[in-house]
This record gives sequence, C-alpha cells and structure tokens, in this order.
Amino acid sequence: MTVESTAAARKPRRSSGTKRASAKRTPQPQSSEPPLVQLLSPEGERVEHPDYQIDLTAEELRGLHRDMVLTRRFDAEATALQRQGELGLWASLLGQEAAQIGSGRALRDDDYVFPTYREHGVAWCRGVDPTNLLGMFRGVNHGGWDPNSNNFHLYTIVIGSQTLHATGYAMGVAKDGADSAVIAYFGDGASSQGDVAESFTFSAVYNAPVVFFCQNNQWAISEPTEKQTRVPLYQRAQGYGFPGVRVDGNDVLACLAVTRSALERARRGEGPTLVEAFTYRMGAHTTSDDPTKYRADEEREAWEAKDPILRLRRYLEREGHADEAFFTALDEESETLGKRVREVVRAMPDPDPMAIFDHVYADGHTLVDEERAQFAAYQASFVDADPAADAAIAAAGVTGVAGGAGGAGASGGAGVHEGDR
Repeated sequence: MTVESTAAARKPRRSSGTKRASAKRTPQPQSSEPPLVQLLSPEGERVEHPDYQIDLTAEELRGLHRDMVLTRRFDAEATALQRQGELGLWASLLGQEAAQIGSGRALRDDDYVFPTYREHGVAWCRGVDPTNLLGMFRGVNHGGWDPNSNNFHLYTIVIGSQTLHATGYAMGVAKDGADSAVIAYFGDGASSQGDVAESFTFSAVYNAPVVFFCQNNQWAISEPTEKQTRVPLYQRAQGYGFPGVRVDGNDVLACLAVTRSALERARRGEGPTLVEAFTYRMGAHTTSDDPTKYRADEEREAWEAKDPILRLRRYLEREGHADEAFFTALDEESETLGKRVREVVRAMPDPDPMAIFDHVYADGHTLVDEERAQFAAYQASFVDADPAADAAIAAAGVTGVAGGAGGAGASGGAGVHEGDR
C-alpha cells in the first residue's frame, strides 16, 4: 500500500444520514508506487533505464558481490559478539548491503563521508578496518580510526546531526574551489529531524556539493515510514529547490549509478541531491530491539525475496561472470574475516579509566585535578584494585583516603562499598 492510498484509507467516512451530491461517483484511480530506478531485478535480470546506465566488467561485478558478502559476514559476527557479551550494542546493516556498497563504490578518494552508526559497508569501501568499528561498541574508544585518513568521519549517534556537518563541510569545499563532493548518510527516521531540514535549506541556498543519501529501510525503530511523511521521502527535495530520486536500495548496480550521477552533479557545481534508497532493515534496529513486537513476519519474508546479495549472484551465474570456485573461495574468505574479528575484539585492551581527565582542558585545571584524585581513590577502594589505579593515585598525590570512598586507603585495602552490596 502506498502512502497516498494509505491516506485515502484513513479518510473519515460520512455518516449514513448525510446527503450525497450524486448517487454515482466515478472511482478514483488507484495510485501507483513512485518511480523507482532499478537496473537489476530481484530475479537477477538486467533492466535498462533511460537516465542511468552502467557498464561494469566481470571483475568489477565480482568485486561488488565480494564487498556485500564480506560486509554481511562481518555484520553477522558483530551481532553474535554482542549476544555473547563482547559488545555493548550493535546496529546491524542486514538487508542494506546494496545501498551501502553501491553508494560507497561511487565515491572518489577525495570525497568525504559523514555516516550515522550503521554504515559498516561504506566504511568497508573507504578502507576502514572492520575491527576499528567495534571499539566504540565495546566501550574502549570513541571511534577507532582517523577520519582524515580515509575521508570517513566518525560514527554519529545523534540522529540527523551529521547532515549539518556534511553541509558545512561541503560549503567549505566549495569555497576552497575543490572539485570533490560530500555525502551524508541518514535514515528515514532522521528525515523527520529539524537538523535534516536545516541542512537541506543551507545546502540549497549555498549550492553546496553534497549528496544526501537516505536509506529508507521502512522502520524508524518501531515507527513505519507512512507515519512520518505524506509523500515519498525523495519528493521532499522539491520544496528546497534541488532534485530527489528514489532508487531500488536492494539493487547494487542502481545505487552505484544513481549515487555516481549525484556526486558528479555536485562536483560540477550544480548543488545538492537527495537520494532515497528504498530498502528494508531485515534485522532489529539494534541488538536492544525486538522487531517481532511491531512488524509481521510476512513483511520480512516479502523482502527476503529481494535480497541484494542473492540477486547479484543470480546475475553473475546467469551471465557466466563467476563460477563455483569463486563463490567457494569467497565463503572461505568470509569465515577467515569472521575469525579475525572475533580474535581482535576479544583482545582489545580496556581503556585506562583515568584517561577521561586528560583532555578536559588544554593546560589543566585544579578542579579536574581534584576530581582525578577522588576518582583514583574510588577505583583503589575495591578489593581487586588495579595496580594502574594505585599508580594513578600516587601520581595524583593522594596519600590516604580513610573515611572517604569506601573507607579504603591508597593501597586499595578496604572492601566492597555499601552501595555495591
């Protein structure tokens, strides 16, 4: 059911006693789905489009398939690690591989990416080691990579704010006279945020070279898209004065072609574009979510038939671009990746708890020094005190805290806190 037909279905009915202007009424035509750019059908057959063409070699097609398979394997391993208590949380990209790999491979090295917290496939395309993505979700760092090394910004947890960052960066790119482009990723839920509306306004007014890539996976946690908008999301761009396009988000070829075109348009100085990748979140919003509480199994099953990896594999097999040896080797490579991810995550060292005080002020502050000493004493008050905490206490100049946190001395002697019993 489309947004338009849903709205019509919810229109209040007249009471039976109300007089009608005519006994007969011409039925309104059933509204159809908005146009969707598709180059590869769910059955794995090539589809031609008048505005978007793409011509890839067999090697490039196999590369796209490899990207999606390895990204899905990494994502599955991260989900398993969270279930085993190795990660605090994980946001899966299951089902959205084509949208991310297609758009990610459309980028040039000098383009800049502003992601949310789910763009694991784009990170893969930018050369970010998958294991670096997991430090934040394990709680050992705030992001394990240098954004400027790969032109891939740190993950943004605040919903929608990265679109403003991308717009400002793109405005700077334009002022510098560079021909690179910027891309901002966000979801259908974030499209309701004021930050996104403001970024649309500024990017349009300043003709910023930015592509807004919205992955419409149909659900903003438990809120369906039809409860957030009365029109298809890509049509919102019209109100701001720049083009929008809806692409089959499960078609990696279409996502590549559409994103490449939007980026080239930005580089030519023609301003922003909104790309709505119409896809589906096959898993939970995050590992703390239970989608069975708000959506039907039949809905998921319908989208499973549109699986992005399966449709490209069908095309590769039909055209003779890949043989069984290729797929077997890829399966082995994916298992090797999963093993490496497990080993690296479990070996990640815990951060120094005292490090939170290091960069509050550039030149230090007496209040921070006091808080550092108090926290060091608190850490040392546990039975299994960390020797590093003892060293931190000595460095902080604390000689004894009897009667303080837990009644422990600087050597960490006293036991459990009252509040921990």
